[in-house]
Amino acid sequence: MKYFILVCDGMGDEPLAELNGRTPMEAAHTPAMDGLAAAGELFTLATVPQGMAPGSDVANLSLLGYRPERFYSGRAPLEAASMNVHLAADETAFRCNLVTLTEEDERLIMTDYSAGHVSTPEAGELIAALGAELNSSAIHSYPGVSYRHLLVTRGEYPALGTTPPHDHTGHEINEYWQRYQAQEPFAGLVNRAREILSRQEVNRLRLAAGKNPANAIWLWGEGKAPEMARLSSHYGISGALISAVDLLKGIAIYAGMEVITVPGATGYLDTNYQGKAQAAIEAAGRHDLVFVHVEAADEAGHQGLVAEKIQAIEDFDQKIVRPLLAALKDTEFRMAITPDHYTPVSLRSHIAKAVPLLIYDSRTSMSGGPAYSEQNAHRHGRHLANGEEFFDILL
Repeated sequence: MKYFILVCDGMGDEPLAELNGRTPMEAAHTPAMDGLAAAGELFTLATVPQGMAPGSDVANLSLLGYRPERFYSGRAPLEAASMNVHLAADETAFRCNLVTLTEEDERLIMTDYSAGHVSTPEAGELIAALGAELNSSAIHSYPGVSYRHLLVTRGEYPALGTTPPHDHTGHEINEYWQRYQAQEPFAGLVNRAREILSRQEVNRLRLAAGKNPANAIWLWGEGKAPEMARLSSHYGISGALISAVDLLKGIAIYAGMEVITVPGATGYLDTNYQGKAQAAIEAAGRHDLVFVHVEAADEAGHQGLVAEKIQAIEDFDQKIVRPLLAALKDTEFRMAITPDHYTPVSLRSHIAKAVPLLIYDSRTSMSGGPAYSEQNAHRHGRHLANGEEFFDILL
């Protein structure tokens, strides 16, 4: 028996007036997923434990059968693992976003949490420029993908109470910026970073092209290296994970899974869907479980883009689910399809609501079930309280 977990990040949403009271999931044309729902079973799954922030870090730990309240130590340490950055006991990792900040009178606005989805080559130049002037024995920056990077500090610092930049798109962030200003080395770090970034040729060219400049860094998701059991010892199975996102790759490394990097996987609408689907098919020949993560719907949700979110969901259905089903036609398998969390386009942020989960078993002969949607899962599905309950059902 082979097992698949297909995650359309941030797919869950709320009804929208512009969609006549439907969600993007309900508005999207998803024949592959609806066909599986008709022959499978719907659930709701609490991926975010009560009291924890509804992030992809916590939610995807749950989707791999872990209890985040026991294993989670922060988002950035997971991303560090995927970047081959090994944290010492006295080191703390921070996620380091390249962002666009705008000053309006005395207000500082989070104009763009991704600096216009700055390209990886552009970002590499900017992080290198920052590192040349800011890196020291106590602070070191590491380049990642697009706007997502890493900063590691040595020594102990008071808690900053950081917050994800995508939670504040279009809003004043003075209160949060002052948290950096209140203590060193962070005040000097973020202020010098703004000055360094302002004189980079990459940003001059982006401005000339009408693009948002990467004119500041935003530190968040800090933590130390976690202690996690491997998937093989936790559940007795081997696994592989496919994602464009460092966070997911880091979770996989701590879980002892094979991490598969697909050329052209970007974490957005232009990602290499075909490559991801083919990599999943090949990985199933080596492992019991294959976990495929696609980020595009979440990114569209954070930008408040309804049409793009619908497109991301339809692409997931037609370019991930459908080719996998075709390749598995003569195979016994169980497949779970789910968002990790909700990213409502009206909020441009995550919310902690039980996600709609679909589980299909190729050996079933049932049919006639409801289509796959948030409302149908909450109306017809059994509720699963955590990732362990989910894995008990899946396996």
